[in-house]
Amino acid sequence: MQKLKTVILVILTLSVTSGASEQPRDNVTQRISEPGRYSGYSEPLYDSWQRSSVYVPVRDGVKIAVDIFRPTLQGRLHAEPLPVIWEHRRYQRASQGNDGRIYSQLDRQDHPMRKVILHGYIYAVAAVRGSGASYGTRVDPTPPQESLDAYDITEWLAAQSWCNGKVGMYDISYSGTDQFMAASTSPPHLKAIFPEMAMFDLYELCYPGGIFRHTMMIDWAQQIQGLDRYITRRAAPVDGDKEHILLKQALEQHKANFDVSRASEVPYRDGVIDNIGSVYVDNSPSSVVEGVNQSGVAVYLRTGWYDIFPRDMLLWFNNLDMPKKIVMGSWNHYQSYGLDRGIEILRWFDYWLKGINNGIMDEPPIHYTVMGAPDEDKFREAHRWPLPQTRKIKYYFHRGPSGSVKSVNDGLLGSLMSKKGFDSYVTDYTTTSGKATRWYGQAVPAYPDMTINDQKALTYTTEPLTKNVEIVGHPVVHIWLQCSANDIDVFAYLEEVDKDGKSTYITEGCLRASHRKLSEAPHNRMDIPYHRSFKEDIEPLPNEPVELVFDLYPTANFFEAGHQIRISITCADRDNNQSHKQNPTPEITVYRNAEYSSYVILPIYKR
Repeated sequence: MQKLKTVILVILTLSVTSGASEQPRDNVTQRISEPGRYSGYSEPLYDSWQRSSVYVPVRDGVKIAVDIFRPTLQGRLHAEPLPVIWEHRRYQRASQGNDGRIYSQLDRQDHPMRKVILHGYIYAVAAVRGSGASYGTRVDPTPPQESLDAYDITEWLAAQSWCNGKVGMYDISYSGTDQFMAASTSPPHLKAIFPEMAMFDLYELCYPGGIFRHTMMIDWAQQIQGLDRYITRRAAPVDGDKEHILLKQALEQHKANFDVSRASEVPYRDGVIDNIGSVYVDNSPSSVVEGVNQSGVAVYLRTGWYDIFPRDMLLWFNNLDMPKKIVMGSWNHYQSYGLDRGIEILRWFDYWLKGINNGIMDEPPIHYTVMGAPDEDKFREAHRWPLPQTRKIKYYFHRGPSGSVKSVNDGLLGSLMSKKGFDSYVTDYTTTSGKATRWYGQAVPAYPDMTINDQKALTYTTEPLTKNVEIVGHPVVHIWLQCSANDIDVFAYLEEVDKDGKSTYITEGCLRASHRKLSEAPHNRMDIPYHRSFKEDIEPLPNEPVELVFDLYPTANFFEAGHQIRISITCADRDNNQSHKQNPTPEITVYRNAEYSSYVILPIYKR
């Protein structure tokens, strides 16, 4: 796959009324269709676009603000009906500057639809109810009514004279999740979707392993409150609302929106907020899997190893039975390094909305990047996930020293079970994976040298590798521990240590010990642990050893010969998760003996 320059998508940048003048290219005779490359099948027939905006009433009478971008050639609108690709947007469809200028989505120079629209597509952006210029009030983080709104908007778009009756959806994050919710209602004219970095399980976003992810949730709450109340930036009015009368009416209704930071009030998956019910059971995206499957809508998923949702997107992939594809790269929530999103969106919708047989469905459904691998071997394809070529290998915790770090214990990680031993650890509440993580706001992950954190942790490090090792899949840790308190939070990090001793973050997982009970998942869990975390499942720690079993977020990483693999264990991640300080400070004992063996299962790729 062709390497491209890094693209960082900044969601706070917005767009202009009319498009930049990208001129049609000369006809390309060579036909190429592969991830990131596309020519000879679809050419730009237009050079710009025209924007308009309207209110679309949905079934309960709420008016939804919608921007419509229609392609033009030399200033003239397209004459023939075209397919529509639309986005159900949580973060305002457009904004208005102090000078009165409207900034719409296509003013973002890196917006992939700037390319797609010129190939003969109409693009639409709708602000979800209770946001932007749309009317309505949001009653919970993922309102069920929003899915029905998506049905109504899809069918309204399909009925317009400028649409040929074929509709798709695309975009990232909240807008990605919304596509699954929309598909679950089976709009007749919705043919395909392109969700990126989307959520599967709302509880595991808010309470991974039962530990509140406070930094991200508070940051998200402040962001959307600022947008909904026009504190951060002002939403653009719909055409014709010159005095902003309609806009002000919409804003008044937004004042009663649900505060998502209230998720902290519901620490269990079956918890209830006021009269909303159980948001984590009833309204989590995972609850609509059956409806999505019944819709038959084709799905192309995109995620990143450093994103918030790599596990979620793989859960979607493994629980869907319609035509599907997934691409996974070394990206965070706003990156697509090495992949031209516009090309992939175009390839997907050319096939499903225009019937162009470009071979995209003949490719293996899984395309992924192995981080750190040589360039010529970095991009891989597969038919199933987890990969059948991986073997689950146990790496046991051992007594050290490894000599690789001055940690609390400096233990070893090896393939042979330790016969006896344990390591003691007093909780250090200053431990942290940093403030530029996959969880922290909109920052691009820039993890520090993890050695700083490891020095305050229990570490288990292999000897220098005698050959290259690839870990591809879902690591799972088994930790036998005893604690002086009746509960404790446990964080585990998978790291790569280079020849100079620098330790690089690869992935992580966590579990509150009282949530340790394992349950059968209500969906295909890919053979990784599932903690139901209902209130009745919570078990305080006894005064004896117990086993904690939890997965780390999936990854694909090439460990170079001479480097080392490390598992680091702490009891806090100060800057990302909310671990309550206890007095006296809890002490844990991690066992590593024949009766209570602690280890990590690593999915090792075998060629």
